Amino acid sequence: MRFYLLLIFICSTAIVKAEITLPNIFSDKMVLQREAEVLLYGWADPNEEFEIYTGWNDKTVAVKTGNNAKWQVTVQTPEAGGPYSIKFTGKGNEIIFTQVLIGEVWLCSGQSNMEWSANSTIDNKEFEIANANNDLIRLFTVQKRTALHPLEDVEGTWEACTSETMPDFSAVAYFFAKKVATELNVPIGLVDASWGASCAEVWTPENVFESFPELANAHKAIKPNKWVTIEPSVLYNAMIAPLTNFKISGVLWYQGESNTANASSYQNLFTHMITSWRTAWQYDFPFYYVQIAPFKYGGTYEGGIVRDQQRRTLSLKNTGMAMTSDICTVDDIHPQNKQDVGLRLANIALKYHFNAFDGEVNGPLYDMVKVQGNAIEVSFHNDEGMYVKGKQIDHFEISGENGVWYPAKASLKKGVVRVSAKEVKLPVHVRYAWKSTAIGNLFNAAGLPASTFTSE
Repeated sequence: MRFYLLLIFICSTAIVKAEITLPNIFSDKMVLQREAEVLLYGWADPNEEFEIYTGWNDKTVAVKTGNNAKWQVTVQTPEAGGPYSIKFTGKGNEIIFTQVLIGEVWLCSGQSNMEWSANSTIDNKEFEIANANNDLIRLFTVQKRTALHPLEDVEGTWEACTSETMPDFSAVAYFFAKKVATELNVPIGLVDASWGASCAEVWTPENVFESFPELANAHKAIKPNKWVTIEPSVLYNAMIAPLTNFKISGVLWYQGESNTANASSYQNLFTHMITSWRTAWQYDFPFYYVQIAPFKYGGTYEGGIVRDQQRRTLSLKNTGMAMTSDICTVDDIHPQNKQDVGLRLANIALKYHFNAFDGEVNGPLYDMVKVQGNAIEVSFHNDEGMYVKGKQIDHFEISGENGVWYPAKASLKKGVVRVSAKEVKLPVHVRYAWKSTAIGNLFNAAGLPASTFTSE
């Protein structure tokens, strides 16, 4: 009798193993990247043969699993549209995904300001929720997990954007999608993999720290917190690595507040993090991020240093930065105006990635300085129509050869800011909005604020 029970168990186990399975990122209501070679992949029995039917082209392809029980196949997606179905037919089971849209897929990551939802309280919360029903937008929330080594799957499922699902999803990502979907009339798939209070190190692969030990050393300044681990790479392993075979259009990132403790190393870390993600996906997708807002971060200058480090990261190709110093309050690390943050990210994408926006999407960015006697003249990129909100330009400082900084008087003429201080006879460097809480009042004609910078 025991023999027969064992035989039944073995046979039933074999049948279970024979079933085709896919990562959770594939499901009903998903969005696949348009006009791209998209990888479908998963598991089954070793050397199992089955078929995949794709509804958008009415084609069936044959697939065979390898000895490692894994399979993958590349399919060509059409222009934006849908809904379509995808069917997987094997000996042990059949899987049918329905309501599949073809459009733009964006991965959204970072800490609490990316995770922040309408239910966490945003401006005009009730209105935004009531008007959130939009079947062009699909939402996937990656469940919070940590892992010591890269995983192959995440927890989560695709949902249509409705007044029931939008309130718990990233507000910044939603407002980005709402603008892009409206302008392009294409489906937008948002994959939110964010975790409040997380430092950038936890989102960075282990090989980065092996190649650049100075980053591991700088990470020692990050203090533990009660909301998330600070152990390097563990969120990348669990929440990003499993997605690297899933085709995306680009990344949205809102993080930096938790790196004020090692602010001066942020550009180096952030640049390598972005590069490592692109290496993992094997293409240089656009990476658009939000400059952190002025806030009382616990130190006089740490916030300003991170903002400048983020500005400097723009030297990495195919990046863009949305500035937020004019839509914040220094008393709240979670500014409630998520609409304009999402809109500014969307405009950057529409201009640089989709070629669908002609306006200016950047605030004034530091270009160069020229010493003129006892003054320094500062030139900017994106300087058309520069103006001052208020009677005088605030938050400029100047230093001489001794490196001591003094508050400076500043005047604006034809896009050039002239800065001087009576204490500095031979100026060397200039900086702007350098304090953590400094809210600058220098803008361009697009109504976008100038970024924090130092000429050092």
